[in-house]
Amino acid sequence: MLELYHNINSVCAQKVRIALKEKGQEAQEHLLTLRGDQNERDYLKVNPNGVVPTLVHNGVPIVESSLILYYIDEIFPDPPLMPEAPAPRFRVRMYNKLIDEYVHNSCTILTFATAFRPNFLKVPREVWLAEIDKAPLKRRAEYKRSVIEHGLESEFVHGALAQHQKLLSWMADSLGRGPYLAGDSFSNAECAVIPYILRLELLKLDRLWAEYPAVADWWARMRARPSVKAAIFDRMTEKDWAPFKNLAPDPWPKVKELLRVA
Repeated sequence: MLELYHNINSVCAQKVRIALKEKGQEAQEHLLTLRGDQNERDYLKVNPNGVVPTLVHNGVPIVESSLILYYIDEIFPDPPLMPEAPAPRFRVRMYNKLIDEYVHNSCTILTFATAFRPNFLKVPREVWLAEIDKAPLKRRAEYKRSVIEHGLESEFVHGALAQHQKLLSWMADSLGRGPYLAGDSFSNAECAVIPYILRLELLKLDRLWAEYPAVADWWARMRARPSVKAAIFDRMTEKDWAPFKNLAPDPWPKVKELLRVA
């Protein structure tokens, strides 16, 4: 039996839902709002890090989204989401490592500096500070605190943009050698990367890959893929789209300025 604790807009949860759709698997769902319920005692018993997703397989919690992707491929081997040859398998793992160590936190920084910031600023500072400080991962709380207070002027934004540029550069290089990120077929590299490219698009930062036509072509194909449609676009309600609509101010002019300074 599969259970999935997740949130519709969570990039980490989105990648796992894509993988499950590719495998034709369904899980009993537990939706979290991520407005404090991820830090409640009952959920911390399932995932002590207080993050989503958590996949529970036959009663055993599986945590960390990149590891969940590998786990899903092992317990449901058909169709495979890991290439057979060592070199492309290595490439899949490298994409996951880049995302885990750098891109994910960078995505959090850009999202909280733009789309999520207005709702935090509607409440007293001590209220939202108390909420984000409950997170077990204190470094992420520090990122959030800075970008909520300073927006795109935060000291962390420049580095976050650099990590996304690195990801896009890697993608362009990979797509120069084949139609997918790790060779000739859709893989866990796609599952891992798709939510982060979508997030850039939602933040009106899709011009970051204007110089990479291969990335634009890949993204058009991924957006139309049935698993992506079912796992992400068909799941998003008006409430899920709301933070990304009518971003004010438009992030792009400031981002463009920061990139020019770099």
